[in-house]
Amino acid sequence: MRALLSVSDKTGLIPLAKGLADRGWELVSTGGTAKALSAAGLEVIGISDVTGFPEMMDGRVKTLHPKVHGGILARRHRPDDLASMEAHGIRPIDLVVVNLYPFAKAAANPDLPFDSLVEEIDIGGPSLVRAAAKNFHDVLVLVEPSDYDRVLQGLDTPGGPPLSLRFDLARKAIAHTAAYDRTIATTLAGVTVDDAAGSFARSRGTGLPAHWSPDLTKIRDLRYGENPHQPAAWYREHDRGFGGAIVHQGKELSFTNLLDLDAAARIVREFTEPAAVVIKHTNPCGAASGSSVAEAYVRARDADALSAFGGIVGLNRPIDLETARALTSTFIEAVIAPAVDDRDDVRAALAAKANLRVVTASFDDNGGWDARTILGAWLVQAPDRVTEATEAWPGADGPRVVTRRQPTAEEWTALRFAWRICAHVKSNTVIFTGPDATLAVGAGQMSRVDAVKAAVMKGGDRLRGSVVASDAFFPFRDGVDAIAAAGATAVVQPGGSVKDAEVIAAADEHGLTMIFTGRRHFRH
Repeated sequence: MRALLSVSDKTGLIPLAKGLADRGWELVSTGGTAKALSAAGLEVIGISDVTGFPEMMDGRVKTLHPKVHGGILARRHRPDDLASMEAHGIRPIDLVVVNLYPFAKAAANPDLPFDSLVEEIDIGGPSLVRAAAKNFHDVLVLVEPSDYDRVLQGLDTPGGPPLSLRFDLARKAIAHTAAYDRTIATTLAGVTVDDAAGSFARSRGTGLPAHWSPDLTKIRDLRYGENPHQPAAWYREHDRGFGGAIVHQGKELSFTNLLDLDAAARIVREFTEPAAVVIKHTNPCGAASGSSVAEAYVRARDADALSAFGGIVGLNRPIDLETARALTSTFIEAVIAPAVDDRDDVRAALAAKANLRVVTASFDDNGGWDARTILGAWLVQAPDRVTEATEAWPGADGPRVVTRRQPTAEEWTALRFAWRICAHVKSNTVIFTGPDATLAVGAGQMSRVDAVKAAVMKGGDRLRGSVVASDAFFPFRDGVDAIAAAGATAVVQPGGSVKDAEVIAAADEHGLTMIFTGRRHFRH
């Protein structure tokens, strides 16, 4: 039996090769893979010894040869195929182990020259993989190190690897090459050509590609979607964010749990200081920062304790013992954080609420686009971040004061806090906060005045001396009048209404201070 090994990702390569050699397999390999196998003390036949040709053109041509592809594609049950092999001195290849040039990694580097990017397009690898997958009855194909052990186990079973394993590996191999080609096509769609200069320019992420084909792998089926009659599943595009999430404990996650966890993560990642949020139906019912994440959580929970019951929690720091005890002191459905402290007492504290879903994930940008489906089409956009509030206010590039009264130092702090939360609340939204905690959230209303009224109904007298953030401009002065009546003293909004002068005059009339950010943050 003969195996061809040619891999860029050498994870698990040596144990696999040793396992094959111990079972009497002959190893054929190329380039760097052959060197790695030889260095491990394994006997290897170079691909040039099989083809009779050297690897040439900087490795562009090495496996594209009938003695390779004939050995893979020959159907063992066809006498004519076997006769052709014999006539041309072709030996069968029974296992192909290939993963492809790391094109996606190269494409992620915007500074990589276009010509260097092109060199990362694998040619021979996909050809080997597709050939082996096509002839899966006779040839095993491996594209992922995670499958190495089960193939070795399959070789030891009576009759060899079952047909179901062979076909599963073939399907995975075809999906692997399809995803690879989609990545190339999507990357090249963002390249522009200057015919006069004979040059190519790669997109820096500011434009949307003419073609976009996300490659999604199912993580798991969900119990159901938003409602019990809707089937649902959780997919990943890559291993960042929720693509690499770890579920540590708790009941099975639902579709709506994941939507709420995402909403929670998006809010707390806006903060560098310890921060926490409690989410209900993708909106925050309470958010806060603090000297510790435990303090931030308690203050976020108590901002609207009634609504926080059964909520989803987001934290931007690892869960420590104090936080674990706070989380389990009341009923919440799930929590997401960057990590959980690896201590027995922390695990035990969380395990006291066995149904509590504890999820960890990176809060990095997803490295791609935000996408939603509509009937028969997709909408794709760049992710929204509150970059204008990254630095402390006031600042050289921060928002501008448009009223006669300037904000106090405490109001500046509170306005920046409010703005970072407000950007992630469903529109129309108006929220009231202090310097480091929400007081009332008016979310998803059909008018901005209604958003104020909803918040005032929640906050009552607590809103005296608060600040306000509005995700979009006030079209009329009535919203400002309602804010002043509630007792707020400062407002942050994008500005840009044809009635800005009227709105500013109303703020001056009430003695409010108002700042314009010049940037809207709708969230539908």
